[in-house]
Order: sequence, then C-alpha cells, then structure tokens
Amino acid sequence: MENFLKILVVPDNVPIIIMLFLTVSLTWLSFREAKKNDKLIEEGKKDQVYRRMVE
Repeated sequence: MENFLKILVVPDNVPIIIMLFLTVSLTWLSFREAKKNDKLIEEGKKDQVYRRMVE
C-alpha cells in the first residue's frame, strides 16, 4: 500500500487521479438525475423534466 500511495502522489499522476475522481462523480450525478427524470416521466409529469433542467 505504501508504494501505491507513492505512485499516486507523483506530480505526473495527480491530473489522472483528478480525472478519475471527476469521471466517477459526474457519472454518479448523471445517473442520479436520470433516475429523477424517469420518476417524473412515470408519474406523467414529462413537461417538468425540461423545467428542472432549465432551473
């Protein structure tokens, strides 16, 4: 584990770690929003999906 952490904090690898974090977090966010939109569509409130995105 010690060697792994040393590799992670090398300046060349820091942007890669940041990109991985952003990819995972933004993917999670998009799936969460998709779930909310699907719920609105199932409830028959399809017009509110666009309103939520604009707000």
